[in-house]
Amino acid sequence: MKPANWSLALAISLFGFTAFSTASAQTPAVHKPQPQRSSSTLEGHWTGSLQAGEAVLHLVLHVSKAPDGSFKATIDSLDQGVYGIEVTSLAQKDSTLHFNVSSVGASYEGRIAADHRSIEGDWTQGSASLPLVFHRQAASAGAKKLSDAIASAEGVWQGALEGNGMRLRLQLHVSHDDQKRLVAALDSPDQGVSGLPAIHVSQKDAGFHFEIPVVSGVYDGTLNAAKTAITGSWTQNSVEQKLVFQRSDQLLELVRPQNPVKPYPYKEEEISFPNGKAKISLAGTLTLPRGQGPFPAAVLLSGSGPHDRDESIMGHRPFLVLADHLTRKGVAVLRFDKRGIGKSTGDYANATMEDFTGDAQAALAYLKTRKEIDSGKLGLIGYSEGGLVAPMVATNSQSLSWIVLLAGPGLKGEDVLLLQSELILRAAGVNDGEVARTLAFNKQTYALVRQEKDPAALEAKLNELVQTTSTGAALPPAAVQSQVRMLVSSWFRFYLDYDPVPTLQKTICPVLALNGEKDLQVPPKQNLAKIEKALQDGGNQDFRTSELSGLNHLFQHSPTGSPTEYGGIQETMAPEVLQAVSDWVLKHNRP
Repeated sequence: MKPANWSLALAISLFGFTAFSTASAQTPAVHKPQPQRSSSTLEGHWTGSLQAGEAVLHLVLHVSKAPDGSFKATIDSLDQGVYGIEVTSLAQKDSTLHFNVSSVGASYEGRIAADHRSIEGDWTQGSASLPLVFHRQAASAGAKKLSDAIASAEGVWQGALEGNGMRLRLQLHVSHDDQKRLVAALDSPDQGVSGLPAIHVSQKDAGFHFEIPVVSGVYDGTLNAAKTAITGSWTQNSVEQKLVFQRSDQLLELVRPQNPVKPYPYKEEEISFPNGKAKISLAGTLTLPRGQGPFPAAVLLSGSGPHDRDESIMGHRPFLVLADHLTRKGVAVLRFDKRGIGKSTGDYANATMEDFTGDAQAALAYLKTRKEIDSGKLGLIGYSEGGLVAPMVATNSQSLSWIVLLAGPGLKGEDVLLLQSELILRAAGVNDGEVARTLAFNKQTYALVRQEKDPAALEAKLNELVQTTSTGAALPPAAVQSQVRMLVSSWFRFYLDYDPVPTLQKTICPVLALNGEKDLQVPPKQNLAKIEKALQDGGNQDFRTSELSGLNHLFQHSPTGSPTEYGGIQETMAPEVLQAVSDWVLKHNRP
């Protein structure tokens, strides 16, 4: 089978994934409450349900009174395994109840029944408004404690889908609602997805069943006699895969076979160095081969985002693996935390690629102070955004012997972003109409970024634009706000219109440019063609570009190249990439 068939993540627009959302919801089924004694206060536990497509989200509202007499509350989403979400601004005026759930950008307003047994109103999230009726429940109903379980399948379970070099960890939450019906939610931590709601959750004797409609997945299993394991099969897109769940609240161990194990056959040193112009200190790791030296050296430059020295992403540490490989081959390697990240000082949030260029120059200057390093044999290895920074450094340096561009862009920033969005959406099976709408929306946001120079005004306009589209309702507000902050940042303003071609045309040192055939974030054909032509036009006499078969943006062997696969793939960096880089570096550091 192809691992792509059991990918659980959902690509939605430019922004990523959603769990706690009411997008595309229909009118929920209303369940009659069990008869109970009337109460004239809001205090207590209330249940309600929202139907999102085929999936029902069962909510439990817990209301208590603070010492000062005001009400406070939390809300649980049983299907998503999320408990204790803070309710803000809860207020009662006569028979009207209003509250907000700021963390998910939702609000609720309802009318309290005369007998105080129900609250009938509307749940609003983004531009979606849905009917939601809360019913008073007994304090123990829907409790997540195993001692209150109505079925032996209740609890937290761990499992993994494995095959073809991929291992996708899953975490299953099983509970029950106030009507004594089983509810469940599935997490895929290696894809950054949590709370996928299940339907048709049932247990009959030892048989256990649930379905995840949002990914067309069905599970059937059998509990063992000790109730500690469920053995069964996961079927998705007509492909069946064995899946065993073990009862545990501890995630399964990550499998990263390429991570080096200490003791290393080389010296590893924690270091720091200054960027005097920026008045910051950058912290990193220097690995030195055995022997006296002086050694050729490489500085590793990470991709976009607040990365640490290992370029940690989805449980992988590609710069650790790359540094280990090169150092074993006789090349010293310096990798460092981005400014404001890890042990480095400085302001990451307001930094641009020009700032990161200054940091790379500071790293080279530091290496020149080390007696173990041959200052005439220095190079840069830039990954993704680092593949833009490396040529910027090279055009202003006389001391670089070579540079390597790993998934480095050759297109202008906006062109990379639009192409990236389209390819990722299509890989997720999004239809042509939605792809076109997303690209049009993205172009609108980019136009706003160019037009509005005031950051506060731009943020307000972007939020207004988001709320006028389905995006506002389809995504958690935290995800939307994270994206808005990125669009407003100095980094994005610079990147959007940055064209790497003129800089590449002025790069005369030897250049190796590698891209993966299945890279959906920096697509190889369009970007490598630009890089190659720019180097040719500039008269560079020593360069090589290569599109590597079967590899994604992280240079892993990948079924489709989708970013949703990164965490599930056990391989951190393909051996042929490691070998190609070390061969190039050693070739250009010979006496």
